[in-house]
Amino acid sequence: MSDYPVWVNGVPEGFLPVSDRGLAYGDGLFETVRVSGGKPTLADYHWRRLQRSCQQLGIAVDIERLLEEVDAFLSDNQARDAVLKVMITRGSGGRGYNPEGCLSPCRILLLHPLPSRSRDPGLHGARVKLCQMRLGRSALAGLKHLNRLEQVLARSEWRGDIYDEGLLCDFEGNLVEGTMSNLFIVTHEGDLVTPDLSFNGVAGVCRDFIIEFACHHGITVKEQSVPRGLDVAEIFLCNSVNGVWPVIEYEGREWGIGSLTARIRDSVLEELNA
Repeated sequence: MSDYPVWVNGVPEGFLPVSDRGLAYGDGLFETVRVSGGKPTLADYHWRRLQRSCQQLGIAVDIERLLEEVDAFLSDNQARDAVLKVMITRGSGGRGYNPEGCLSPCRILLLHPLPSRSRDPGLHGARVKLCQMRLGRSALAGLKHLNRLEQVLARSEWRGDIYDEGLLCDFEGNLVEGTMSNLFIVTHEGDLVTPDLSFNGVAGVCRDFIIEFACHHGITVKEQSVPRGLDVAEIFLCNSVNGVWPVIEYEGREWGIGSLTARIRDSVLEELNA
């Protein structure tokens, strides 16, 4: 029995067979969704990304059936404010990489409490380190697939709460993302810049929301290479559970919480608490 609610293929406390390809090869995808007032937040962004990613990997998930199970799962567990994790694997298959014959994807739902911190980085700012782990180029760039070993090893580079997050570079020395977040900078000219994720990284749904918000409000957004040495006005990190974290310390440098960062943070928080 799990310490937290789990459904597998619509069955409470269901079992995952050891032959599942998600376990054997990381052959699957996941979404981490903040639940507020019993409802998934940024839901359209999450489900669109999941559907696109399943199509890209050739996993034939029934998205309507999945969403019905999500609603029933949250209702059955009386979830109000929580973190919902949705995992889709290709299902079970024989030994070897060939996915032929895997016609029944596995749907896994888990529910966790919202993260609790003694110090709120969203309000007070985040202290960030540069990780030694490097991200290589990948044909799976942008996807939130189940193989997250690079992030696991990067997060193991510090213990405790001395840092709130770590940033990862590619092998050319450009910043890509945090271990669990996307990166934005505000230039001295007032433009918003986020790393280009064409070759690595995860294209987060909170990132998508912020890009749309900025464009709607006339803020210039650029997706481009971001060097590790940052001479910028503001920095912030984001994900769909924590919202926006202004960066106040990084590599011996300090920043205040800038006005554009605060504006975007408040807009994202409003969306996550809707």
